[in-house]
Amino acid sequence: MSEDKLLEVKNLRISFPTTRDRIEVVKGISFDLGREKLGIVGESGSGKSLTGRSILKLIRAPGQVTADKLSFKNIDLLAQNEKQMRNIRGTKISMIMQDPKFSLNPVMTIGAQISESLNAHNKLSKSEVNQRVIDMLNDVKINDPERVVKLYPHEVSGGMGQRIMIAMMLIPQPDLLIADEPTSSLDVSVQAQVLNVIDDLISKKGMGLILISHDLVLTSRYCDRILVMKSGEIVEECKASELANAKHPYTRGLLAAIPSLNETRDELPTLNRLQKEPI
Repeated sequence: MSEDKLLEVKNLRISFPTTRDRIEVVKGISFDLGREKLGIVGESGSGKSLTGRSILKLIRAPGQVTADKLSFKNIDLLAQNEKQMRNIRGTKISMIMQDPKFSLNPVMTIGAQISESLNAHNKLSKSEVNQRVIDMLNDVKINDPERVVKLYPHEVSGGMGQRIMIAMMLIPQPDLLIADEPTSSLDVSVQAQVLNVIDDLISKKGMGLILISHDLVLTSRYCDRILVMKSGEIVEECKASELANAKHPYTRGLLAAIPSLNETRDELPTLNRLQKEPI
């Protein structure tokens, strides 16, 4: 693996048991990631979130994950035990879950929660921790961080809560951030603010990003490459700047279903999910 290649995924499969047999929900996907911004898009149920969780070994039994290779900076993730994975989660790979504000502990102050994230992986003095927390809140564009660290989650807005979660995930300075629908519960204007924060920090720190979303337009705006997933498979890969020229009928169908501000169509087209071959 080259120094710039962070992640290698080869033939990743994820399955769960049913009353008759196991069913595969991710069906042998492969991709690499360098210090770049990769978007994984698709409808709900396409397997994109499970793909992100599998990288951190967060899929528990009876779920089953197999791969020919699942490697992060030459570390075989599948060979790591739980203790070893705890040393990777946060310090090397962080993940922002869907609706991240609701992952905050309601009975702990903002400062205590961010400090806990830092103390779990570093031995620093109290004054060093406090300064790192203030600096990180400044990095995510939160005004008056000295006041905010004393607040509880219910005292901050949705957009601020998302940025606080971003601060918690980035303060250990990981090499890779996986963001799973990090702005899905926010209005459009706040979505842009939060994604601009992520984009600035990724570029500033030279990290890798996997942005998981159902929003093709938003993802193409912030990512370098895009993987399109359908029913557990990658059906298309392209540069984000070339998404409008996508070839696969499923991707074309997703794009066609996006309304525009000056929409003139009487009815938006619906996807033909049974279609497998180009027409």
